[in-house]
Amino acid sequence: MKSPDATSTVFETQRQRLLRLAYRMTGSFAEAEDVVQDAWLRWSRVEESVDQPSAYLTRIVTRLCLDRMRSARVRRETYVGAWLPDPLVGSTEDDEDQADDITLTLMLALERLSPLERAAFLLHDVFGVALNDVAGTLERDAAAVRQLASRARRHVQDAKPRYTVEQAEAERITRAFFAAARDGDVAGLRSMLAEDVVLYSDGGGKVLAFHNPIRGLAKMLRLFAGLARKHAFRPQMLRLATIDGLPGYVSIDRGELLQTTALDIRNGRIAGIYITRNPDKLRHVAQLVGGG
Repeated sequence: MKSPDATSTVFETQRQRLLRLAYRMTGSFAEAEDVVQDAWLRWSRVEESVDQPSAYLTRIVTRLCLDRMRSARVRRETYVGAWLPDPLVGSTEDDEDQADDITLTLMLALERLSPLERAAFLLHDVFGVALNDVAGTLERDAAAVRQLASRARRHVQDAKPRYTVEQAEAERITRAFFAAARDGDVAGLRSMLAEDVVLYSDGGGKVLAFHNPIRGLAKMLRLFAGLARKHAFRPQMLRLATIDGLPGYVSIDRGELLQTTALDIRNGRIAGIYITRNPDKLRHVAQLVGGG
């Protein structure tokens, strides 16, 4: 029989990895925390000794996530406007908060996969779980899991990181974009945005945001010029940050509205802009920056 202290100690050594897995599966910190809490309750009730706690807990968390993802898909069909995953905000000084190479663009690509494809890809390709163990977790044979992972790889290959930007250059472009967007500097924006740039804005129906993606350089220039004319308040940058592996920043808009902005920089130009404004998705960010 496991002792209560040993049960807690073992689980705590796995907690951060389990949270990251649950977040990558669901795209939601709140969902991830709920899943890990449910996993803890199940783990604490297991009386016998477990030879491989890591594999056992991974199996529990994955199956709990699969259950939740089915209902999440239904909720997202009625979500107001663009849906973005909760922003994983890290420091620009180190990669401690980015323990894998999944970026926000890849997280969005994962949304196109079936729950089983997503689980197979994450477990095998990202978290390094052996194929036979993935098969046991998903209750499929190894050949079927290999096909799931292979199909997932094909679907997300265009979104996998292929563009490396040096930190200094990423920070330079990020600061320049923030200033140009804030001021409505059309010439400055034209010099740094790609022709096919796209902007996604997630407000979840809670705050003002664009319901549909804004696509193309001409529309983007008109958009930022118009926003600068309409709003007397100048947004304030609180800090530079990495947001799910992309360069970006945390800022305050209109004096009180917290938001994160992530930039997908390719070949020296900004190809994607991802703005999260839904306050439900920013509670952890508010704590990070002292409540904004």
